[in-house]
This record gives sequence, structure tokens and C-alpha cells, in this order.
Amino acid sequence: MKKRPVLTILLSIAIAEGVGFLSGLLAGDIRTVYYQLNRPPLSPPGWVFPVVWGILYALMGIAAGLIWLNRGDERSREQALIYYSVQLAVNFSWSIVFFRFQSFWLAVMIILILDVLVWITRRHFDRLSPAAGWLLVPYLAWLLFATYLAIGVFVLN
Repeated sequence: MKKRPVLTILLSIAIAEGVGFLSGLLAGDIRTVYYQLNRPPLSPPGWVFPVVWGILYALMGIAAGLIWLNRGDERSREQALIYYSVQLAVNFSWSIVFFRFQSFWLAVMIILILDVLVWITRRHFDRLSPAAGWLLVPYLAWLLFATYLAIGVFVLN
């Protein structure tokens, strides 16, 4: 089967964006919950999150598409995409746990696991495609900031 690069990348972006959209939808009234929380210093205004996440999901999708298109070692590619899928599933659960159920302690545990999974995914991606690895750096950086915010919310609430 011949791979079509543009369609593969667009499909990968659509999957990542779809996961983010569905997670947000199932998370409930994110905006109201966010503004009712006691938040730590440096917490951005609520409108920043959908903008940043939209960009990050697109970058994640491009990175995954590059890995899918990679003609290198099939086993390494499969392993990288498994880690990517697992971190995407964990990412999906975080907003639901944090906003819908307001289980801040569990949300902190989930985001710590997510940090590790994304770091591992980035390493696997980087071995196959340095560009794909670098595309995950903004995601990892934002997650580390989100980890600080989640811990702050847990402590303050």
C-alpha cells in the first residue's frame, strides 16, 4: 500500500484534534470550573488553554504522521506509535478527571504519568525522525507547566 504523505499527516492531525475535542466535550463546563478554582500563581486566563491545546494537538498529529510515514525499522515505528497512542489515551482522560469529576489528586497522578509517557514517546520519535521528536517538545513543555498548575490546584483546593 502506497502511503500518501499529505493525507496521512492530515488524518493524524484530525485524530489528535478529535481526541482533544472529545475530551473537552466530555469534561463538562471547563470554563466555569476553572474560574471557580483557587489557582496558583502564573495561571493563565481560561481562553489560553483551547488556543494552546489546538496548536499542540496539531503538532502532535504532524509528529505522529511523520512517524507513520517513516520507512525505518518497522518494530521501532510500531513501538513509537504504541507509546503515542497510550499517551494520547491518558491525555484524553485528564480533562475528564480534572474538570468533570474534580478529582484533583487523581488528575495530578494522571498528569505525572502523562509527563513520563510523553518524554518516552518523544525519545522514540526522535530516534526515527528528529523533526517528529522536536514537534513534541512544545507539548512536553506545556505539560510540565500544566503539571505545576494541577499540583497548585490540588494544594489550594
